[in-house]
Formats: sequence, structure tokens, C-alpha cells
Amino acid sequence: MTTERELFDSYNKDVYRTCYYMLRNTQDAEDLCHDVFVSVFRQDWRSVEHMRAWIMRITVNHCLNFLRKQKTKQEKQGQVQWLYDQAIASSKSIDTLVLEKTDAAELDKLLNQLPEKFLTVITLRYIGELSVSEISETLEIPVGTVKSRLHKALNIMRKKLERQNHRFHLKGEKQYGTH
Repeated sequence: MTTERELFDSYNKDVYRTCYYMLRNTQDAEDLCHDVFVSVFRQDWRSVEHMRAWIMRITVNHCLNFLRKQKTKQEKQGQVQWLYDQAIASSKSIDTLVLEKTDAAELDKLLNQLPEKFLTVITLRYIGELSVSEISETLEIPVGTVKSRLHKALNIMRKKLERQNHRFHLKGEKQYGTH
């Protein structure tokens, strides 16, 4: 028989990582991770057959609810501001840190432009490392819908990256063009 502590130890990292990548804030991710396990332990979790999928479904639902509340709060305040913080190992070179921060900021910006349904499948697939069938079970949607959303999300991100690169090249040509 699994104890609550063993369950927590088994799934804590997956839950936290999913929360962090969906919320982009360390403190919010920690708070929601705690809330997820409170929810899990208040339910009859010992009778759950597919524990990982069940916990990830609860995690995603908590994150989506939090994001909706944040969006409403921001709209009421008239501000659209997201706080980002990233833990960066101090042993890396300055050049590496700058490149990683730039890449991470661009990726964060792209991810935050995705509709919730696309953000959710991208996060579960590439951050939570769930299979397509696990995502299907977690979100309670057909496998084909998961594949479709992954495909559409990646296409949206690819097109946005292409537009950004195109604008960057155009700026470069204007600045450094022939005189």
C-alpha cells in the first residue's frame, strides 16, 4: 500500500515542472503544486487506476483555473504583465547565460501567445514528457485531438518564429545595406 509521502515523492517533480512551465512563476508553481496534492489527498486516490494521468489532469486543471483567474485580475487592473523568473546556474559563462535568457524569453513569449488548449498539450508533451495517449487520458479528449492540437500549436509557433526572423533580417538589411 502506497503512503501519501510515497505518492508525493513519486509525482512531485512532474507536477511542479508542469505548473512551472504553464505558469512561468516559481512561487505560483510551488503554491499550485501544494494545492494539487491537497486535492489529490482529499480524494479516494488509492482506488485510481492510472495515477500519473489522473494527477496530471488535476495539475492541468489547477493551472488553467489559475491562469483564468490571473487573466481576469489583469483585465480588471488594466495591466497585462507577466512576471518571469528563471533559475540559472552560476557556473555558466556570461555569453551562454545571455543566449539562454534570450532564447528562453523568446520561447516564453511564443508560448504565452498560444491559446490555452494548445499551451496545455505542448506543456504536457514537451515539458511533462507525457505520451500522446497519456495526454489524451489526462485531458479526457481523443488521441486525434491531441495530435491535431500539437500539430497546430507547433505550426503557429513556427510561423511566428519565421515572421520574427524575417523582420530581423529586414532590419539588418536596412541598417547594414549598401551606401
